[in-house]
Amino acid sequence: MLLQVSGISKSYGISAVLSNISLQIEARERIGLVGVNGAGKSTLLQIIAGEMSYDSGELFKAKETKIGYLKQNSGLISDRSIWEEMKSVFTHLEEAEQELRQLEVMMANPAVLADEKQTEDTMKRYAARSEWFKEQGGYEAEARIRGVLHGMGFGDFAPETSVNTLSGGQKTRLALAKMLLQAPDLLLLDEPTNHLDIPTLTWLEGYLRSYSGSILVVSHDRYFLDALVGAIYEIERTTSRRYTGNYSKYVDTKQADYEIQLKQFEKQQGEIAKMEEFVQKNIVRASTTKRAQSRRKALDKMDRLDKPMGDLKRAHFSFEVEQATGKEVLNVQHVAVSYDSTKPLLKDVSFQLRRGDTAALIGPNGIGKSTLLKALMGQQPSAGLIDWGSNVRIGYYDQEQSGLNPANTIIDEVWNAFSHIEEARIRKVLGSFLFTGEDVFKKISALSGGEKARVALAKLMLQKANVLILDEPTNHLDLYSREVLESALIDYEGTLLFISHDRYFLNKMAESMLELTRDGVTGYLGNYDDYVEKKQELAEIERQRLILEAAKSKNTVGKGAAGSTGQPATEVGNGGYESGKLAKREDRARQRKLEQLEQKIAQLEDELAALEAELAKPEIFNDYVRVQQTNEAIEGKKTELADCYEQWEQLAE
Repeated sequence: MLLQVSGISKSYGISAVLSNISLQIEARERIGLVGVNGAGKSTLLQIIAGEMSYDSGELFKAKETKIGYLKQNSGLISDRSIWEEMKSVFTHLEEAEQELRQLEVMMANPAVLADEKQTEDTMKRYAARSEWFKEQGGYEAEARIRGVLHGMGFGDFAPETSVNTLSGGQKTRLALAKMLLQAPDLLLLDEPTNHLDIPTLTWLEGYLRSYSGSILVVSHDRYFLDALVGAIYEIERTTSRRYTGNYSKYVDTKQADYEIQLKQFEKQQGEIAKMEEFVQKNIVRASTTKRAQSRRKALDKMDRLDKPMGDLKRAHFSFEVEQATGKEVLNVQHVAVSYDSTKPLLKDVSFQLRRGDTAALIGPNGIGKSTLLKALMGQQPSAGLIDWGSNVRIGYYDQEQSGLNPANTIIDEVWNAFSHIEEARIRKVLGSFLFTGEDVFKKISALSGGEKARVALAKLMLQKANVLILDEPTNHLDLYSREVLESALIDYEGTLLFISHDRYFLNKMAESMLELTRDGVTGYLGNYDDYVEKKQELAEIERQRLILEAAKSKNTVGKGAAGSTGQPATEVGNGGYESGKLAKREDRARQRKLEQLEQKIAQLEDELAALEAELAKPEIFNDYVRVQQTNEAIEGKKTELADCYEQWEQLAE
């Protein structure tokens, strides 16, 4: 047991934030901490980290347990370079290394060597410090630094880059990188996936899965929680409850438990109603009064169940379409975006959207995804063709919420944009986004990120646009609001183009993935998991191609070397003429078989590419039966191709 929290409570004035919270963390456990925004998750982490007091309860932690706490958006503040900052984690190893160098000098000193006892003592000290240095990872420290920096997205940064020159998001990433190198026994992470692109997220998941310590993490990234944690603690209505399993298991378990509790409550209520009815009818009858009194006593003694509370109040909304677009919604051809004429940010971007498409634009941070959306909206100069179809009415969600006026109240912000709508309707819409009563008079400037996001979504809903362009729509939303947004978008009948690093959201929403690079866009059918699978397949085919080319090159060199001497490729000694002829025949047969396999592999790859191209045709992907038939044919070709590769590798050895 690394840490145990028992009955912790915390209030601000008369408002209870945490009540009787209990939580325990064992060695190497990975635990997710979930709850709506404002539930008290960050407060609990601060209490565990010793940065905040609590009103009652107990917190037990072993003295030797080291805790690392990464606050939300807490960037490193340092005058040092990136490399120096990371190297500072291993100061104790640098000191030990300096001592080892000094001991080496001493052992080479004639004066020391002349003294047997001093020589022996020096060598013992050197052996002990060498062993300690090795056990503490002294020889791997620099490799660890490079690995973590690369994984956290700093691979292209010069080591001497000053920490002070980094952006806020980069400083937060660097703070996480430093904490991973420190490797405390317990990592407390508050929204560690903020500011991370998908490749960095994937690396971080893998790193944390193999982390030697325990982890307690607050995250709104459901894919991250599913991939990492084995238990969930939920804080709801100021109390906590533990669920075994990842996030998806927690959702299913919580719903099943609620349904069981509701059935038990309803069953008991039915029994109570029958017993009360019997008492009422029979208490005054002489013949049945004893039975009625007995039932009354049973009712008085009954341990009555409380009605299960169910979910907290959630936002609820939908996106309606006033008028449908034409069939062709957007045609983008050879679009380029530059900040100056010398260095284009993007070039040769081409893709199309048709009515009802749901496409996700993905790519690493800084590649230009948001800039491309702004170019599509006409907010960013660009070259090339951007052609919107007929009857298109665009609703745009900006992740920076730059369209909100900080000086407005919530009701003014929405009503000013839709002045033709009566106040009662505006208030009803705001109510569906959880802004009720006096809340509607809060200033935009005083709102949290999640509240601003809900105001922006309320305005977007009222537009009744037939095309939605969304830039990171799940940012700032808690887990439950994300699920409400997904439900609304799944029912949306218009066309959707969105940017998101939320892989759970990508899996649920996307029907195609548009991968953006500096040189254009590559489209992939399916959701995020389909995209990952396809990329792995392509990487494997490329690996096999390189093996094939390397072996071809080796065979060609071998033939050339044999021919240059004027001697046969197979050496024949005395009496070995027949065996030489046999070896040559076998070699020729092997070469013929290799060539046949290479032709077969090329043919299968062409056929596979043609079948996959078929899936992209509307007449195919809109026909479930034909999609199934084509997928079965693709799987057959892949199996055949794998067999050919295996045979080829055996022959090429």
